[in-house]
Parts: sequence; C-alpha cells; structure tokens
Amino acid sequence: MALKVKAVERLLKFSNNENDPGVYRYVLKPDLYTSLSQAKVIKEAALRSGVSRGVMQACWDAAGEVIKAWATEGHSVALPGLGTMRFGLRSKAVEKVEDVKTGLIETRRIIFTPSVDLKDELKNTTIQITCIDRTGKEVKRVNSSDEGNIEDPEAENQGDENQNGGNTNQGGTQSGGNTNQGGNTGGGGGGNDDSPIDDD
Repeated sequence: MALKVKAVERLLKFSNNENDPGVYRYVLKPDLYTSLSQAKVIKEAALRSGVSRGVMQACWDAAGEVIKAWATEGHSVALPGLGTMRFGLRSKAVEKVEDVKTGLIETRRIIFTPSVDLKDELKNTTIQITCIDRTGKEVKRVNSSDEGNIEDPEAENQGDENQNGGNTNQGGTQSGGNTNQGGNTGGGGGGNDDSPIDDD
C-alpha cells in the first residue's frame, strides 16, 4: 500500500509585480484518486464482515444518524476504527461581556481527530513521488524516506481556545494568512513568508 504524490515543476511568483520573473520550484501535491461511492464502501464492508449488504446499509445509516445527533448535542463521537468527530467554531474575541453575541461566530467547523491506529497506519505507509518537469515530462520517481510525522489536531487546538490575530478559535487554531500554496516546498525559497502567486 502506498500514497502517490506528484512533484510538478511550476513557476511561482511572490509578488504582483509584472516584472517579477518568478522562480521554478517542484511543488508536491497528492495525486488525485477516484471518489469511492457509499454503495461501493458498503458492498466491500459487507463482504469483509460476512453480513448481507442490506444489513450493512441499515447499520451504516443508523450509525450516521447517531453520530449526527450526538455531535450536534456537543459530544465528541467515536468513529469506529478512525477516531473521533466533534463540532466547533471560529469566532472573534471581544473585551466586554456586553459585546458577546452570536454575531461573533465566523464559521462552524467539523473537527476530526484520528485514532492512534489510523495515525500509525499513515505513518507506516510508503509515499511514492513522481517528478514532472515544466514540459510535462516525467523525470524521476522516488519512494519516501521521511520520518512519517503526523499532524496532530489536538496539539494545535490546545484547549479549544486559542487566540490568533484577534480570533478565538473553538476547536482549532486559525492560520492567519499563513497558508502557503507551494511556497515552502523546495529549496531556495529565500525565507519568503508570502504565499506565491502561481502562474500556470
């Protein structure tokens, strides 16, 4: 079992200046997989469990309804073999109690925390990287030799009350403008923290 990743050579610009020639960098991105339908998942689960597809469908539907009901009551709900799911929100922070109102809520969120077994499975999964140059030609294939570090949403959420840029994030931190789309991938970025402007 392996995850497939493409390293595509793309022209990245770090400003809107038309005179900025930009730089070419190999940007890693997961290779697109097909979307598996619910029917296919249920069929496979029925085969592996030995129960009929109808019974598996009924169990699937019932579990989904229970998870939705309990999560909307504020519970963190276990997803068998996967981890837990809960709802959270992003909101603005205010100084005075008189200013507290529902209008402070910016977005509602669904937060998934993977189980230890799922994180271990991902950590031990090989990553196969296919390198494609700016002309679309495949130039190299490599297998991962990284340490398999897994992002930990719980460590980032730290008590569900992190303030970042004036926002109180219930259930998660907000990366205030730090979403880099390929800018930190590849050497020679020059320490630029700005997200690049990607010219295809």
